[in-house]
Amino acid sequence: MKKVRGYNFSRSFMGERVPQHVQNIVIKDFCQKRNFNFLLSVSEYAMPKSFHILKDLLNNLKGIYGVVAYSVFQMPFEDEERKKIFKKILSRKKKIFFACENLEITSHKDIKRIENIWLVKKASLKTEQQINKIIL
Repeated sequence: MKKVRGYNFSRSFMGERVPQHVQNIVIKDFCQKRNFNFLLSVSEYAMPKSFHILKDLLNNLKGIYGVVAYSVFQMPFEDEERKKIFKKILSRKKKIFFACENLEITSHKDIKRIENIWLVKKASLKTEQQINKIIL
């Protein structure tokens, strides 16, 4: 059975707040459906823009098949920082999965797909902000 480490957040992301225990339930369910051996999750620091725990996790993947994050939108908002993390995972011949969206990165093609999803999400956030300025 392939071992995967969970990754969750202790802060809000993209305007959403999901309790850690709920994130772990979703991650665990995802792992059961994929027949992964779920290792306990690590939780990112609550400080804004902190990805110290994720980066530490990526440096300690020995004996682990990959990482299962709760959501793709927990990844860094900045495009280059996010791509750097994805490329690091692939360079170590590991995988990263996103339980909420049922997505995965197992190749460079997957990175392009997820980056397109990010483009749409960022555009919708910008539009929402502009609408809020008009309404409020």
